[in-house]
Amino acid sequence: MPTTSKAPRTPRAAKAPAAALLPIDKQVAAALLWLKKHGDKTRRDEMGPRYGVHTDKAWGVAMADMLKYAKQLGRNHQLALALWDAEWYEARMLASMVDEPDKVTPAQMERWCKDFDNWGICDTVCFKLFDQSPHAWAKVGVWAKRKNEFEKRAGFTLLACLALHGRGADNTEFIKHLPLIEAHAGDERNFVKKAVNWALRAIGGRNAELNAAAAAVAQRLA
Repeated sequence: MPTTSKAPRTPRAAKAPAAALLPIDKQVAAALLWLKKHGDKTRRDEMGPRYGVHTDKAWGVAMADMLKYAKQLGRNHQLALALWDAEWYEARMLASMVDEPDKVTPAQMERWCKDFDNWGICDTVCFKLFDQSPHAWAKVGVWAKRKNEFEKRAGFTLLACLALHGRGADNTEFIKHLPLIEAHAGDERNFVKKAVNWALRAIGGRNAELNAAAAAVAQRLA
């Protein structure tokens, strides 16, 4: 018997999470409630002494839980902005996970950077969001020269993240920023010093040419 061919199935469009249909204030309230319920007092109390993350507004939610929840929420720029303004540590972490990199503006990056008050927020925002922005490179040199410890850390953390995640970036861009590393390597503040070191190591790990260039900087600094 002749077989009848079936028409190819049209893929369904991905449905937005039901929560995304709510007004932003309702979405924020639901997210804050979720974070509060998943907090852990012991973890919160250990954030400062054990991890060096000092903040008065935290619930102690595990990073793994926040990542899973962010995936459920999906990308949502307006929600990210509102979560950031809530000022809770975990809300700001979540904001960096749900924001849409192509909608992030230089003004937003500047405003968030000025709010950085601990390394956890600084590093997560740079690692999860800012390094995917087309404005990332422009911010590296600006922030790396700041006086505030965490704003300055952001410049070098962002450079490290670009080195780790920027697959298509040209070697020239990284070589151009090595003098910046050399100029600020003498900053003795712990969170700046570690970020400078991280940026140099990340650049040196990209390929042989950059490894040689980074090693030369390291030898001079030594």
